[in-house]
Amino acid sequence: MKNVCVITGGGSGMGLSAAKKMGKNHHIILVGRTAKKLEGALQELNSSGVSAEVFPCDASNRESVQKLAEHAASVGNIKAVIHSAGISPHMADGTTIFTVNAMGTIYVNEEFAKKMNADSCIIDISSMSAFMMPEEKLPVAVYPLSLSEPEKFKESMLGVLEGLPEEYKAPMGYMFSKNFVVWYAEKSACLYGKKGIRVLSVSPGTFETPMGVLEGEAASSIAVNGALGRVGQPEEIAELIAFLASDAASYMTGTDVLCDGGAIAARKITQNN
Repeated sequence: MKNVCVITGGGSGMGLSAAKKMGKNHHIILVGRTAKKLEGALQELNSSGVSAEVFPCDASNRESVQKLAEHAASVGNIKAVIHSAGISPHMADGTTIFTVNAMGTIYVNEEFAKKMNADSCIIDISSMSAFMMPEEKLPVAVYPLSLSEPEKFKESMLGVLEGLPEEYKAPMGYMFSKNFVVWYAEKSACLYGKKGIRVLSVSPGTFETPMGVLEGEAASSIAVNGALGRVGQPEEIAELIAFLASDAASYMTGTDVLCDGGAIAARKITQNN
C-alpha cells in the first residue's frame, strides 16, 4: 500500500514546496477549495516525477473534510497530513479568517485522526503571529471548549471578535486563530499519541510566497528586523516540514517549531530594552 501525504493549501508557496519534497517518497494529494486552481501545481509536480492528484475541499466545512479523509484513506496509508490552508488579514474579514484558520484545523485533525495509523504525523501550520501578543490578552480560557463543543467554541470566539473595533477584527482574528492552532496541535498530540499519531505545529515567519507578498511591507519589515535580516524561501521551510513528518523525528510531538529567521527573538529583545 502506498504512503500518502495530504497537503491542504498546496497550490503555491510553502505548501507546493513541501509537496515537491514530500513527493520523493509519498503519493501527494493536493487540496484546495477548487481543483481547477491546483492544476498548475499538479502539472509542475507531475513533470518532476512526483505522483500526485488534486482533491477539492473546503477545510472550514467538516463534511467536506470528512470526504477528503475518506478519499485519502482509500488511496493508501495516510502517512502525513500537512495542513497549510489558511488566510491572512489582507484576504478576508475577521470572522472568515478565524473560521478558516481555527475551525479548519479542528476539522482536519479530528477527521484525519480517525483514518490514520501508527507512525503517522499531522503538521498544522500556524504563524509567528501566534507569539506576538501576551497570553493575558488572548482568549485562551475559551480554547478548551474546542475539545468538547467545537461549535460553541466558534460562537464564543466570534463573540470576542465582534466586540473589537472594526479595524482590529481581521488582524486579531488572525492572531487568535494562529495562537489557537499552536494550542490545539499540542492538545491533539496528547489525544492521538497512544494511537501512534504525532501532531506538531510549525510557525513560519515571513516567506517569499504569494501570501507573504500580499502582506506587504509590514510583514517584510518584521523579517528584515529579525536576527537573520531577511525573508525566508519556501524551500527552507519545506525542508523543515519534511523532516518533522519523517521517521527521523519520530519522538517529536506536541510542540511548535518557530521558523522565522529570529524575528520573534529580535522583537522580544527590542521590547525588553
